[in-house]
Amino acid sequence: MTAKKVLIVDDEADICELIEITLMRMDIASQSALNLTDAKLMLDSEHFDLCLTDMRLPDGNGIELVEYVQQKFTDLPIAVITAHGNMESAVSALKAGAFDFVSKPVDIQILRNLVSAATTTPEKTKTKSGSQSQISITGKSAAVKTLLKNIAKLARNQAPVFIHGESGSGKERVAKMIHQQGTRNTGPFVPVNCGAISAELMESEFFGHQKGSFTGAHSDKEGLFQAANGGTLFLDEIAELPLNMQVKLLRVIQEKAVRAVGAALESPVDVRVLSASHKNLVKLVAQGTFREDLYYRINVIELTIPSLRERKEDIPIFVDLLLKTLSEKMAVDVPDIEDDAINALQNYAFPGNVRELENILERAIALSDNNIINKQDLHLKTTPVNKTSEADIPAIDPMDLAGQERQSIMQALEQTRWNKTAAAKLLGLSLRQLRYRLQKLNIE
Repeated sequence: MTAKKVLIVDDEADICELIEITLMRMDIASQSALNLTDAKLMLDSEHFDLCLTDMRLPDGNGIELVEYVQQKFTDLPIAVITAHGNMESAVSALKAGAFDFVSKPVDIQILRNLVSAATTTPEKTKTKSGSQSQISITGKSAAVKTLLKNIAKLARNQAPVFIHGESGSGKERVAKMIHQQGTRNTGPFVPVNCGAISAELMESEFFGHQKGSFTGAHSDKEGLFQAANGGTLFLDEIAELPLNMQVKLLRVIQEKAVRAVGAALESPVDVRVLSASHKNLVKLVAQGTFREDLYYRINVIELTIPSLRERKEDIPIFVDLLLKTLSEKMAVDVPDIEDDAINALQNYAFPGNVRELENILERAIALSDNNIINKQDLHLKTTPVNKTSEADIPAIDPMDLAGQERQSIMQALEQTRWNKTAAAKLLGLSLRQLRYRLQKLNIE
C-alpha cells in the first residue's frame, strides 16, 4: 500500500515543523515549500494526497494556490491555514474550492481530523432496498442531473452547504446523499429540525450539559454536536433558530469547539455542518430576524433543490419507486396505476413536492379497488401546473380558507392519532408552526 504524502506550503519554519511531526505520527510523509512558486513546481512534478497552505505567502496567497489546484489537480484536496478569527479569508478559500481550513494557532486534534478526512477514500455505503434515501433523488430531467452532479462535487469537501428548497422537496435526503458520498460516510449523520426544539432546551440539546448545571440535569448529557462528531450535522429549518442561539451556533462553527452547559472549558468537535430552509434567508437578514454573519458562514455554497413540478418527466419514476416502497410498508401487493392517473399527477402543482406525492399514493393504495389506481383514487384538489396566472385562480373567501386549514390540520391529527410531531411532518410544517396554527385556530 502506497504511503500518503502531503505538501505543506508555509514560510514559517515552526509551523512546517509542527505539521510535519503531526503527520509523521500519523504515518504520513510530507514535503514543505516556502512560497507559492516552489509549491506550484512541486505540485507539477510530484504526486500528493493533500496540500496544506498558509493564506499569507511571500509571493502570493493561499487562495491563488487553491485556484491553481482547482484548475490543474481537481482530485487533490487542498486546505488552508488562516489567522485566528479571520473567517473572511477562510470563507473565501472554501468558496474557491478549498477542502477545509484550520486556524492559527493550529490545534493538533483539529489538524489530525482534517488530514484524516482529506486523505481517506470514501467507502461505498449500502442502502437498504426500498429505503427513502434510494427514492429521494432520482430521475432523467436536466434539473435532477445537475443536482446529482453538484451533490457529488460537494461531497468531496468540507465546506458548509445551505440547501434551499420548498417544503417536501427532499432537503434532508440531499444532505444525507452529500454525507454518504463523502469521506465522513462512516461517521454519524445527525438530522435535527431546529423548529421542533423548545427555546428553553435548545442550548442543552445542541451542546449538551453537565450534571447539576440546571434544575432537572440529573446526569451529563451529550449534545447534537457531540453526537455528530466525526460525521455530519444537518440543521433543517435553520431559520427557526432564535437570535441568541444563532450567536452561539456561529461561534461553534468558527471555533470548531463546543462548551456544554455548566462546563468551564470548550471541547473540540469534528463536524461538517449542512443546513436547510424553505424560507428566503436573504429577506430574513434584511428584516433582522437572521444574523448576517451566520448567513454568510453557513451559506458558503448554496444548493437549490428543484421542485417536483419543475421536473414533471421524473414523476413516473418517483411513482414507480414509491408504490413499491409503500406497498412493502403496508404489506400489500404493488398496485398498477392507470395512464390517466399518471397524466393527472404530471399536471398537478405539488405544493408539498415529493412528500405530498408520497402521501397521495399512500392514500390511493388504501382507497383503490382491485389493486388498480385510477385518477379518482388520487383525490387531487388544487390548481394544475398549467394554470398559474392570478386570473386563472379563483378567489377564495378568507373564512373558507381558515376552514380548509382547520380541516387539513384535524385530518392530519386524526391520521397520526394526535401525535403533533408526526402531524406537523405530514403537513410539511415545523412543530413550532403547527403549534402556532393550533393556537390561532383554537384547536385544543
